[in-house]
Amino acid sequence: MSPRLEKYLREKRVQVDRTLEQVLPLEDREPRVIHRAMRYSVFAGGKRLRPILAIAAYRIAGGSQEAILVPACGLELIHTYSLIHDDLPCMDDDDYRRGRPTSHKVFGEAMAVLAGDAMTALAFECLLAQDRKNCFPEGAQLGAARAVARAIGTVGLVGGQVMDISNDARDGRKETLEETCGRKTGALIETSLECGGLLAGADSRVLGALRRYGKGLGLGFQIIDDVLNVTGDPRRMGKAAHSDQARDMVTFASLLGVEAAREEARRRIAQAKSSLEFLGDVAWPLLEIADYVLERES
Repeated sequence: MSPRLEKYLREKRVQVDRTLEQVLPLEDREPRVIHRAMRYSVFAGGKRLRPILAIAAYRIAGGSQEAILVPACGLELIHTYSLIHDDLPCMDDDDYRRGRPTSHKVFGEAMAVLAGDAMTALAFECLLAQDRKNCFPEGAQLGAARAVARAIGTVGLVGGQVMDISNDARDGRKETLEETCGRKTGALIETSLECGGLLAGADSRVLGALRRYGKGLGLGFQIIDDVLNVTGDPRRMGKAAHSDQARDMVTFASLLGVEAAREEARRRIAQAKSSLEFLGDVAWPLLEIADYVLERES
C-alpha cells in the first residue's frame, strides 16, 4: 500500500467512525441491550471499505460536501448487519468475527437477528437523512436508497445468501459461483460506488464506469477472501481459516486452485481499473484501493 493511500484510508476511517458514533444510538438509551449489540458489532473494527468507496466515488464525480458521510455510513450499517446474520448458526455458524466472539455468542441469537434488523432500518434513515443544506441533487437520495434496496434484496445480497446455503451454489460451475458472489458480496460494493456517484450528480458515463469498476472490484474482493480462507493467518484475519472447506463450500480456491484463483482476481481487478482510465488522476484512490484489495492479507 502506498503512503498516500494509507493516509487516505486512515483519514476516511476516522471520519466514518466519527459519523457512526453520531448516528448510532448510545448504549444507555432504552432498550439498552439492542443498542449495546449494535455498537458491539459496528465498532469491532473493519476496513470501512464500502463507505470509503462511496466517499471516493462522490469526490471523483465532483461532490465536495461532508454530507456524504451520513449516507456512506448507511452502507457500513448494511454491511455489518449482513455479517451478523451471516455468522448465525442457521447460516455460516461462525464463533468469531474480527477477532472477537460473534454477536450471537455475546447477546444470543434473537438479539443478534434484531440488531441486524435495526441496523437495516437505521441505514435507510442515513441514506434518506434530511438534506437541509441542499448538498445533493434533487431526487439523488431516493435514487441511492432505491439502489441499496435492490442490492440487498432477492436479486442481490439476500438472493446470494440463499444460493450460498442451498444446493444452487454447489453445482461446481464457475458461472454459478460468480453469480452467487456477485449477489452476496459484489452487489453492495458496486452499489456503494453507484451511491457516491448519484449523490454527486454524476452523468451516465461516470455512473456506468463506477458500476463496472465496482463489479470487478467486488468479485476480485471475494476471490481473495476465498484464497485467504485457505492461506491466511487466522490471527490477522480475526476469524478461523479453512472454514469454507469444513462446510464443504464451493469457492474460487477450491474450484480453480489457489494460484489460478489469484490470477482470476488479478484479471478482474485489472478490468475494474481499466473502466476508470478516462477519468485520469482524479480516480487515484479507487485505482489504488483496487491494488490494495488484491494484495491484502486480511
